[in-house]
Amino acid sequence: MKLQLALDLVNIPEGIELVKEVQEYIDIVEIGTPIIIDEGLHAVKAMKEAFPNLEVLADLKVMDAGGYEVMRASEAGADYITILGVSEDATITGAVEEARKRNRKILVDMIGVKDLETRAREVDALGVDYICVHTGYDLQAAGQNPFDDLRTIKRVVKSAKTAVAGGIKLKTLPEVVKAQPDIVIVGGGITGESNKRAVAQEMKQLIQQG
Repeated sequence: MKLQLALDLVNIPEGIELVKEVQEYIDIVEIGTPIIIDEGLHAVKAMKEAFPNLEVLADLKVMDAGGYEVMRASEAGADYITILGVSEDATITGAVEEARKRNRKILVDMIGVKDLETRAREVDALGVDYICVHTGYDLQAAGQNPFDDLRTIKRVVKSAKTAVAGGIKLKTLPEVVKAQPDIVIVGGGITGESNKRAVAQEMKQLIQQG
């Protein structure tokens, strides 16, 4: 089980300083969609150069031209690239094919998918590496969480690994670990804490025990 740190509301220098605090306890650094909108793929390149021993995920949320987008993100140093589960099968297939050529991984984000069980089965059959259940910011504000969705995809997915994102904090982490996802994605649960290092360390310990 890997711990992924999601960076969303920082610029490149701030992001690098934040990762320095917690780098011992995380496995993957996510360059969030807001950063990519602000900074472009240069943010991915800068993070990979600063922390060559960490994996980097580019949260592009690709919806079209999957092969091209994966190529560009790979060139910038991304190890993982996100594709939306609501995109066309051809987009996901193109992304998977390009990722295979470049030894990269595709994580499909199921945000906005209405029939999660059916689509998870379909996406799994397309050969993606990870399927991620994700309660977005707007639904988190309405009190929703991704825990039931995680149990659903764990039940139906046969080949892909699983990931979970959406409002995960130290107090809710034990429930997540119990469901045994392959990647736990945490944003504000670390970045919003005053002692980020201590929280990241405790999260990593919980994950390793799970």
